[in-house]
Amino acid sequence: QVQLVESGGGLVQPGGSLRLSCAASGSIFSLNAMGWYRQAPGKQRERVAVILGGGITNYANSVKGRFTISRDNAKSTVYLQMNSLKPEDTAVYYCNLVQRGDYYWGQGTQVTVSS
Repeated sequence: QVQLVESGGGLVQPGGSLRLSCAASGSIFSLNAMGWYRQAPGKQRERVAVILGGGITNYANSVKGRFTISRDNAKSTVYLQMNSLKPEDTAVYYCNLVQRGDYYWGQGTQVTVSS
């Protein structure tokens, strides 16, 4: 079984930064894919960024150049550095892990960008 625990959300002013962390525990394989998704009120969940075991990354167009995803395989942790935050980035952010065809989700962490 795999568990994901997110941290680092909060309230930030437009233009500010936040760093999200997601620690995975259980049967973790280093070749898995980890990523961040978000869901704003009244909207569907969308993929924000993904990082593969080899370090290849992919970003949603809306966050390219502002967000950076990284991972520490030794700690089974994935990070999302969010800079130049905008009000439209406000959402619940979910950590995701995919390995051997199984999908795992964290409980979500709220990010609110407001003045």
